[in-house]
Amino acid sequence: MSWAGFAAIFAAFFLTHSVPVRPAVKSRVTAIIGTRGFTLGYSALSVGMLALLIWSAGRAPYVQLWVQMPWHRHAAHLGMLAVCMILALAIARPNPLSFGGARNDRFDPSRPGLARWCRHPVLLALALWAGVHLLPNGDLAHVILFGVLGAFALAGGWLIDRRKQREMGHANWAALKNAVHQAPLAHAPASWPGLFLRLAAGGAAYAALIWAHPMIIGVPAT
Repeated sequence: MSWAGFAAIFAAFFLTHSVPVRPAVKSRVTAIIGTRGFTLGYSALSVGMLALLIWSAGRAPYVQLWVQMPWHRHAAHLGMLAVCMILALAIARPNPLSFGGARNDRFDPSRPGLARWCRHPVLLALALWAGVHLLPNGDLAHVILFGVLGAFALAGGWLIDRRKQREMGHANWAALKNAVHQAPLAHAPASWPGLFLRLAAGGAAYAALIWAHPMIIGVPAT
């Protein structure tokens, strides 16, 4: 694949991630297929485009920037375990300050969970995913890939803050943010069995990624 082809897929990736969530486009699509249909469809599109982008990086012209060291893979393994745990504890949890929250009307700012440590835990996981994959992939195409995606995830927090302030009103957003910051850094979960179930799901997801990595990406993770 040429650099032009890699750039074209990169452009398509950002296009498919930005256009569907524009208010005018999203409202029209949601009116046709419903909120659940939009969520499932957009999630499938995002995963598919990410897989295509990673595939294209592996077939772009190879320009080595640094040599892979054994500790690079160990760091990536630990980082990905953290990514899986963060996602397991954050997905489908109430978090009105970020995107993707579920049952936000039940959010308790005195017991915010991961939102006490980071307003946007899913974006943190994405940035960490990109960062730990930079280490063992020292060629130019992958550095561009993971560098841009990591920066995109970090910048996303600022964009979401701006959107939430418009939706909630700056005063309400600031009051909720301050209430979350005043919560204890560590507090008892609403449900211990629920916490253990999420941690188990994170561990299972990590094991599944290690197992599926050579089949999906074409390179063993170990």
